[in-house]
Amino acid sequence: MAEFVQQRIEDRIPELEQLERVGLFTRKEIRSVVKKVTALEYKIKRRSVAKEDFINYVQYEINFLELLKRRRVRIGYFFKKEEIDYTIVQRIHELFSRATNKWKEDLQLWMSHVAFCRKWNCSSQLSKTFSALLAVHPDKPALWIMAAKWEMEDQLSSESARHLFLRALRFHPESPKVYEEYFRMELMNAEKQRKEKDELEQAKMDIGEAEYSEDILNGQLARVVYKTAVQKIKGARFHLNLLSIAKLFDFTQDLQKEILDDLKVLHAQDPLTWDFMARQELEAKSPSSSEYASKKAKALDLECKEERCSNVYKNSLTLVQTEAMWDLYITFCLERFKRKTNSKELQHKRQERLFTAFKAAHEANMLPEQKYTEWISQLVTLGQAEPAMDISIAATERYSGSVALWILRLEVLISRESADVGPVFDEAFKHVKAQGSLPLWNLMVEWSEKRENSSDKTESLFQKAILVQNPAVSTAMKEKYLDWAYRTKGYKKAKKVFTSLHENRPFSEEFFLKMIEIEKEQEHCNVQNLREYYERALREFGATHPDLWLDYIKEELSHSEGKPENCGTLHWRAMKMLQGDNVEEFVNKYTLLQAGHL
Repeated sequence: MAEFVQQRIEDRIPELEQLERVGLFTRKEIRSVVKKVTALEYKIKRRSVAKEDFINYVQYEINFLELLKRRRVRIGYFFKKEEIDYTIVQRIHELFSRATNKWKEDLQLWMSHVAFCRKWNCSSQLSKTFSALLAVHPDKPALWIMAAKWEMEDQLSSESARHLFLRALRFHPESPKVYEEYFRMELMNAEKQRKEKDELEQAKMDIGEAEYSEDILNGQLARVVYKTAVQKIKGARFHLNLLSIAKLFDFTQDLQKEILDDLKVLHAQDPLTWDFMARQELEAKSPSSSEYASKKAKALDLECKEERCSNVYKNSLTLVQTEAMWDLYITFCLERFKRKTNSKELQHKRQERLFTAFKAAHEANMLPEQKYTEWISQLVTLGQAEPAMDISIAATERYSGSVALWILRLEVLISRESADVGPVFDEAFKHVKAQGSLPLWNLMVEWSEKRENSSDKTESLFQKAILVQNPAVSTAMKEKYLDWAYRTKGYKKAKKVFTSLHENRPFSEEFFLKMIEIEKEQEHCNVQNLREYYERALREFGATHPDLWLDYIKEELSHSEGKPENCGTLHWRAMKMLQGDNVEEFVNKYTLLQAGHL
């Protein structure tokens, strides 16, 4: 092993001597480089070599190359630049190749090599790297697309890009993304050739020798890709994605029309088709802003467009009576309603259209849960509490397990100071699963706390909540119970609550930290109490929370009655109890604490 390492070091001597001779590096720096490189070489020659050893070596070489580049610029010396840089770059490629051969499945390693090749313009090596990468990872469509884009955009080779896409489709015959990017590439190629031909014609140059296929210029290859794609991949969304790509190119009007006609025939029952058709009405050509006679005329034109959109949606609902179709229609109405306008007539029309759509979908039993939430929120915002109450009742009857809808219903009741709040809370808890009931408990406690003479009822609520079987609810309510006890009844009550709960698992770290904070706020802070709280917290979280140990140590150091001599014991206990990366984190922070930087 030593002979190989020595040989590689000797191979570097001419370039290092050259760098020293011209003043880019000093003799001391060269010695340091040789020493570092020797250590790195020995590491990658071991039998049990680690991936990090290769990564560190590559990073060192890249940093050396960057430093060399900056120093050349600084002193203005570029003699034998290509020769020396080429040697270093080739050495980095060799290291990457050895690493990727050993850890073929590490995609991040491959991507690092690709990024390096791109940065240093190593086209030939990058082509080889992509070939090796795709041979190892042919199951990842994104890699095929990346390689084809590089061939098309950087190498300007449409033939190579097309070849890669065709190979990709053999591995991924039903990948929408591969088809979309292949379709885009063919259109880009057609646009590029059209521009080249136009420039030659404008320059009055003979284009007889240049071969420009009319099929490519007119986008016929892209059309073939499109026809093949829609046979393989079904669904209106994919169809619309291809149409949106075609719209980026100004010579594809015929292709766009064909795609649109196929969309109407193949996906007439798909809500996305109708959503697209409706929104097309908004994109209809209008006079420019300066051509309108007045702002009122502009608002009237927009109102007509929105009405046409609405009519398309209404027609679609006679053919496609589904929840998804109603969802898209109401989404459109909400988007338009939330748009700002100075026209009161237009805003009124939007509001009327929105609430009519909400009501119609509700009556058809096809209003999604999220849209019920929007409906109730809009009614509350407009101050229509009575309709909001009626709709929230209907919503919770249909989606009885929805926490968000129950909360909206309860918020409306609370705002109206209704006597039905308590019974509705009881009803909500019967229908909502325990796993998602925390927001309901939070709202219930806040509501109870704000009522007059409700201290005992609020406490009984907390005591009921901490017994819930779901750990998320139980731990959160313990924190809130402790905080409420301190805010409303003072230190003694808080300590009593803590004492009653400190053996009642599960806990959160915040529960103990809150009690520590309460103790420290007292005029006569008892260090024995603090030690008890810290010890109880460490019993639960000492294996995973290094900051808890550090806080305990700092308390012993800073408290007037603390015992700094306990810090050594605490450090020893922490090192034994902490696990994994937490040990290193603790050691680093403890060192900073000893140095006075923490």
